[in-house]
Amino acid sequence: MSTPGRMKKTKQAFIDAARQVFAKLGVTGATMNDIAEASKKGRRTLYLYFNNKEELYYALVEQEMGIVVNQLAEVAAKKLPAGDKLIEYIYMHLDCMRDLVQRNGTLRADFFNDIKTIESLRRPIDLKEIKIIKGILQQGVDSGEFDIPDVDTAASIVLYSLKGLEGPYNRQKMAARMAKHREEIARLLTRSFRKDSYVPPKDDPDIPEIPENLSSVVRP
Repeated sequence: MSTPGRMKKTKQAFIDAARQVFAKLGVTGATMNDIAEASKKGRRTLYLYFNNKEELYYALVEQEMGIVVNQLAEVAAKKLPAGDKLIEYIYMHLDCMRDLVQRNGTLRADFFNDIKTIESLRRPIDLKEIKIIKGILQQGVDSGEFDIPDVDTAASIVLYSLKGLEGPYNRQKMAARMAKHREEIARLLTRSFRKDSYVPPKDDPDIPEIPENLSSVVRP
C-alpha cells in the first residue's frame, strides 16, 4: 500500500527523470515513454501521477521557481540596510534565473519562447516575489533610507524590470557584459528609491538656464 511519503518520492523521481530527458531531447522531442524509461518506474505508474509531458514540464518549472524564491527569501532575511539588501536581491534574482535555465539544459529555449505558459506558471511565484521585495522596500521607508510613496507599485516595478533583464542576462553574447556591469544595473534600479536621489523640478531657481542655442555650449 502506498504511503504519502512514498508517493511523494515516486512523483519526485518522475520530475527528476523529466529534467534529464528534457535536457537531452527538449520538451518537444521528449515522450512519456522516454521519461518512464529514464525513471525506471514504468509507464503505467507514470500515468498515475501525470497525464502528459506538459504536466511534468509545469511541475518541473514550478519546482525550480520554488527553489529560486527560497533563495531570494534568504537574502531578504539578512540583517542588512535596505539599499544593500535590495542590490543583493537583484544580483541573486538574475543569477538564480540564469542558473535555473542553465541547469535544465534545453529548457532554455522553451523557457524563453513559451512566454504565455511560463508567465502563467510564474504568476504565483511573482506574487511571492513582490511580497518579498515589498518587505525590503518597506524596511527602507521605515528606516528613512527610501522615499517611496507607493511601496506596492514600486515592488511590482522592480520585479518586472528584473524579468525584462532575464533574457539578455541568459544569452551568451550579453551575459558577460551584463555580469561585468551588474552593480551599475542594480544601482540604476534602486537609485530612484533613495532620499539622496532628489531631482529638482525644472522651475527650480537653482538650476542654471539652458541656452536656446546649444551650439554655443558644445562648440569646441
